[in-house]
Amino acid sequence: MSESIKVFAPATVANVVCGFDVLGFAVDAPGDEVEMHLTDRTDVRILEITGDDGRLPKDAAKNTVSASVQYYLKHIGREDVGVDIKLHKKMPIGSGLGSSSASTVAGLFAINALMGNLLTQDELVPFAMKGEELACGYGHADNVAPALLGGFVLVRSYEPLDIIRLPYPEDLYCAIVFPEIDVPTRDARALIRSKVLLKDAVTQWGNVAGLVSGLFMKDIDLIGRSMQDVLIEPVRSILIPDFYRLRELALEQGAVSFGISGSGPSVFSFCRDEQTANNVVAAVRKHLLWLDTESHQYISTINANGPKILD
Repeated sequence: MSESIKVFAPATVANVVCGFDVLGFAVDAPGDEVEMHLTDRTDVRILEITGDDGRLPKDAAKNTVSASVQYYLKHIGREDVGVDIKLHKKMPIGSGLGSSSASTVAGLFAINALMGNLLTQDELVPFAMKGEELACGYGHADNVAPALLGGFVLVRSYEPLDIIRLPYPEDLYCAIVFPEIDVPTRDARALIRSKVLLKDAVTQWGNVAGLVSGLFMKDIDLIGRSMQDVLIEPVRSILIPDFYRLRELALEQGAVSFGISGSGPSVFSFCRDEQTANNVVAAVRKHLLWLDTESHQYISTINANGPKILD
């Protein structure tokens, strides 16, 4: 059994416009890295965190990585195991790209590997959800499931947890732009209405069904016209500068869709090819710069593999 390991886990796009809390997919970049070492002690420690500008707690009970590792060790009956952790944030915090999820998943994948892979990656999802609950107050799976499993996933049910892997067009590109503005997940969730009109719910159900059908059929046109959100986007979009103008610009450049990643402020588009994705991020970033807002871009196909061990 290995004593040390280094793991990368990817960023994710959750909700996918119309699938609030039930749809998500993994991307190649950005992502987070965790170094983990087994010790002769009997506690879990965070030794170092880099790339977070001092924003994340090193208290093992409060950090999503260490807390999830503690849940895991308790579950397998190995609370006697000592673990030292170094977390390297390679992606922005509060980006809407599953920052806490990537860290948590990297940690769980690492400890499971060190323990001899006692659990499957599907069985690790509830432990990762515990980390999400610590990070934002609600243990949803639309970030952690694709980060752990890779690809595109549907959370059909939370009670009981039922996660379904979905097919998708392999040549579908995702163009992501992260504007440098602060949109805390807890605050973004607080904006969501607790009641919706039946006609809006019917529209949303149709779009979710259309998106899932488009993924199975690998019909990019159907995917694009199904990615409309009449429930969540109208309120969350006010947190993102000139959101609807950004969408116009993305579609003008050939994007098949445009929406908010997770709770924002990152926005994303599906594109038919890499050149279109480059054109989309260039247009969106140019407009954000005109609004005096700096931004970062990420372009990739959907990440089919999820976390991986680094040399």
